[in-house]
Amino acid sequence: MSALDPVEIFRVEAAELLEQIEQGLLDLDQRLDDREQIDSVFRGLHTLKGSGAMFGFDALAAFTHHCETAFDQVRKGHAPATRELVAAVLAARDHMRALVEDPSGDYAGQETALLSQLHAAIQVGAIQVGATQAGATRVDAPQAGAKPQATPEPPPATADTAARQWRIRFALPPNAMVNGVNPLAYLDELRELGACEVSIDDSAVPPLDQLDPTALHLQWTVRLETEHGRSEIEDVFLFVVDDMVLEIDEMGAWPLEALSPAPAPVESKAEAPATPQQAAAQPTSPKTAAPQAAATPPKTARRSVESVRVPADRLDELMDRVGELVIAQSRLSQIAAAGLNEELRAVSEEIENLSNELRGTMMVLRMVPVGTLFERFRRLAHDLQRETGKQIELVTEGESTEMDKTVIERLADPLVHIIRNSADHGLETPEERQAAGKPPAGRITLAARQSGGEVIISVSDDGRGIDCARVRAKAEANGLVAPGQVLSEKEALHMIFQPGFSTAAKVTNLSGRGVGMDVVKKTIESLRGAIDVESWPGEGSEIGLRIPLTLAIIDGLLVRVGGARYVIPLAAVEECLELSLEDDAKSRGRSLLSLRGSLVPFLRLREIFQTGSPPDPHQKVVVVATGAERVGLVVDQIIGDHQTVIKSMSKLHEDVETFSGATILGDGSVALILDIVNLVAVRQDQEAQMRAIA
Repeated sequence: MSALDPVEIFRVEAAELLEQIEQGLLDLDQRLDDREQIDSVFRGLHTLKGSGAMFGFDALAAFTHHCETAFDQVRKGHAPATRELVAAVLAARDHMRALVEDPSGDYAGQETALLSQLHAAIQVGAIQVGATQAGATRVDAPQAGAKPQATPEPPPATADTAARQWRIRFALPPNAMVNGVNPLAYLDELRELGACEVSIDDSAVPPLDQLDPTALHLQWTVRLETEHGRSEIEDVFLFVVDDMVLEIDEMGAWPLEALSPAPAPVESKAEAPATPQQAAAQPTSPKTAAPQAAATPPKTARRSVESVRVPADRLDELMDRVGELVIAQSRLSQIAAAGLNEELRAVSEEIENLSNELRGTMMVLRMVPVGTLFERFRRLAHDLQRETGKQIELVTEGESTEMDKTVIERLADPLVHIIRNSADHGLETPEERQAAGKPPAGRITLAARQSGGEVIISVSDDGRGIDCARVRAKAEANGLVAPGQVLSEKEALHMIFQPGFSTAAKVTNLSGRGVGMDVVKKTIESLRGAIDVESWPGEGSEIGLRIPLTLAIIDGLLVRVGGARYVIPLAAVEECLELSLEDDAKSRGRSLLSLRGSLVPFLRLREIFQTGSPPDPHQKVVVVATGAERVGLVVDQIIGDHQTVIKSMSKLHEDVETFSGATILGDGSVALILDIVNLVAVRQDQEAQMRAIA
């Protein structure tokens, strides 16, 4: 993406506006009388419409106008906010996103259906408000692509809404046009409220040799005759009122030429660069100060926190460079340690410190809170509730837990499948829940927490749980297990991740085709993660995803097994012990260590890797943990800590589950990175086989 491409900047800002609109609608769905959320959704729609028109997205502006009109009627009390209206605008919001991504698509039929849904929702609400206001809440469902009307139809004039005269004086900050504000749009909106006359004060315009062509020096005084009240006039300036001077006075008849000049504009730092958000914001509509009869004192423009929007691919490229720097620094440290040059060692240590700091800074830049991911599923829960007819309450915990942005992006689809599975298979209908003594609304809890070098994300529900007997019967019917084969509860629960597996009695929009959960397994394994499943009949189930914090650079423990070197992720290491040849011989046949009163199983990496060489006299055991499981890994030598830049395995070796990647050492050789989750699973399989034999 070109950093200077205004269309791409608009698309980024439009995505943020659409997210804001969706979250506002979901909040409103919970509290239909929340005036703040009604205003928030209206402002988002209004800004999107104006920005779209400014950047040439005419179809978007025309379509968004109808949703904005509907919410304008709600704001003015001509129609209530209803769940039907929220659902209609949520569906329209999805269409707006399509218009942003592909404005040239053929959406005529889809737009007609969406506008009909919107029209029906607002009309039903208008009838509820009363016949007097029903005519004012009409939202015409025009043909797709039609240009938006200027404003909604005002209610008929009555004795209380007779035309009144207003004097409006306003001055925008000098950098208004630099930030994408068009003063003429405000004058057009005032004109739409009624007959008006405009007077311009150009007394603040400097001489030509001192004129800044990007600065705004004009001020306006408007005489307006309208049936609308003060609040409608204030709404014209809703988005810019905090950075401008605005006076609104109700007057009798007064001559335009007798007006005094408008007040001096608020001083603003014109040199402050416009943020992309400001650049994309069309002067549209808005919130203003409380009614005033006297001049409004100048307001100081709020200083926003400076930030820079950086394309994600540039961060990825920078991360690659940092990784190469870490490898080069490791080589330099090895050369310095092998020589006698003290100055070289000092420089090497300084570069190592700088490299560590740069790496830490880079990691922080890539970390984002999982709350940004969790927010997406509020909409999913809302849609699932309507699709299934079940009452669903989505609860989120640990939103501030941070993960690498790349990991978060890849977790979105797996979590969608898990949540849909919980809603369809896990939660019961309200009638079934009440019969079981449960509240009618089922709860799905989405939680995140950090544990060492990994984040555990769990999706739990308080539904019926997973029927292991039914899962086993389906697995046998599909030929996944042999009849009579011994399966532990854990193995049975993990059958739901097999390709083509489904226990649904019939195919629905949510499940029954045997796809979804196998995608979860593949994605989590590609992230070097693991899946835990627990279920309690009649009480619910929980699926936990254990994911590494980052996929780029980790701290590792470099070890030697035979003649080869390997890296163990340091976050998984609990402690290191010595294993003598005598103790090793005693443990043959049971492979267990007594560690402070508890038995810890261990694996001999020499045997797994088939080194073919005798063990060292003083072997070491590295105790690692994943979740509640602890396993010892027997190695010949512990070399020390190592900053590990993770490189992907080649396509020839990507199916080797024992390793999660590789890294380049300081001498240019390659060390494989052990997949701790897989090794723990290997040990569990060995124990299961021993129990079966016994």
